[in-house]
Amino acid sequence: MKTLPLLPLAAAIFALAACNSEPSKPQVLDSNPDPMASTLANAAPVELPPAIKADKTMRCKDGSLVYVTFFQGDKQVVVRTEKGGTPTTLKGAEAGKPLTAEGGWSLTGSTTDVTLTRPGKSAIACHS
Repeated sequence: MKTLPLLPLAAAIFALAACNSEPSKPQVLDSNPDPMASTLANAAPVELPPAIKADKTMRCKDGSLVYVTFFQGDKQVVVRTEKGGTPTTLKGAEAGKPLTAEGGWSLTGSTTDVTLTRPGKSAIACHS
């Protein structure tokens, strides 16, 4: 009958022996390292594109319409000569200076009144 009380004692000792006295640390295994990790860590910060300031349909003095999207910072606009037409991005180095694009595009003005020069055409005033 003495073996019966020893059995629970042995089970308790066996259970405690399975416990680890050291705090567990997460084990991280990186079997697939990122090949661009160092390149991305040393990359220059990315500048986000400007937010849209206004999207205007403007009537020009010759009766035509132009569709102009103005961006924050006043250094970029997108011009379309037809609704849904091909967009042309005009940019400038400084706010307030004429915005230009290749081919002879130029735009000056504000969100209410602009002067637009298109390739092969003279400057025309447009307003919203």
